[in-house]
Amino acid sequence: MELEVRHLRALCAIADTGSLRKAARQLGMTQPSLTTQLRRIEKTIGGRLFSREVTGSRPTPLGRSVLCRARPIVAEMSALLTDVRLEAGQAAEARLRIGSTGSRAVVGWLRRLRARYPDTDTTIHIDVSANALLQMVAANQLDVAFVHEVEGAPLRVPDNVRRRVLVAREPQFVALSDAHPAAARQSVHLADLATDQWMVDPSVDGEGPGLRRVLAAAGVRPRVVYGDYLTAADLVASGEVVTPCQPTARSRQGVAVRPLCGDPLTVRLFLASRAMTAARAGHSGGGPADGLIDVDALFGDLEEAYFEIAWASDAYRQWLVRNESPLLRFHDARLPDPLLGVGLAGPDDGS
Repeated sequence: MELEVRHLRALCAIADTGSLRKAARQLGMTQPSLTTQLRRIEKTIGGRLFSREVTGSRPTPLGRSVLCRARPIVAEMSALLTDVRLEAGQAAEARLRIGSTGSRAVVGWLRRLRARYPDTDTTIHIDVSANALLQMVAANQLDVAFVHEVEGAPLRVPDNVRRRVLVAREPQFVALSDAHPAAARQSVHLADLATDQWMVDPSVDGEGPGLRRVLAAAGVRPRVVYGDYLTAADLVASGEVVTPCQPTARSRQGVAVRPLCGDPLTVRLFLASRAMTAARAGHSGGGPADGLIDVDALFGDLEEAYFEIAWASDAYRQWLVRNESPLLRFHDARLPDPLLGVGLAGPDDGS
């Protein structure tokens, strides 16, 4: 077998995501297919490129050597294809490529971006792996990416990627059965869930380690199992498991979403862009139509979309007011919220 660029791209994906499962999802393949392809690549090269560990796949010394040569080739091929398409007129239409981990704010963000750039082909790439999205930004496969970083489990941010923080510490709430005794409370202590079975999605970067760190710090050691958040609702409603969830999570039949006392589990939300893109953002009149990405405008639209969805969540809205979140500057202070009965103009930290 002769090595092709697609084989090198697969090796880079495995190294970047640290997992055959995540890499297969990023590449649009099944995990068994990627595993078979990796075995053929290793047979062609003549040695193991990755060691399979409990925490994932890690490059061997031979693998690191191959990756050092493979990455420039993959980047050059991506650049070649972009340039050729431009010359051929296939990419004459302005493009804006955004990525995101799962967030309900994405719908409102897309709506605002399409209104701002009506003549631009705006596309969205959703991936549960924030690290995979950051690598796509670094490789010029995405213009920007909206990602979350679990506290205590830092992401692998490439050197040529810059971050602009949207929310420094977003609290993670808990989803539990509405029949659970703790569901009757406004907020829940971790100790109230010490005997429950927690479920996390192993494909979400940092989620498992972050939860285990928080549980250990609280002195509770419940059983933690792995699953897919997309199919977790029925398990939660039945009382089989409890799960961490975003504070903007929708209520479902049989499921209660509650804040955790003291906000022990948090994430940082930020917008990632390439360093060159960020530097060019201040260009007068810059936008996708003239080849420039106005990161300030994209970030502003994201802020508004995030606040819109946050304000629509009863539990999160009350949390924002209680903690005097800087996001409250988006709310019109002249219109007090009838449910809360308080003025809602929070401090503006200039972020």
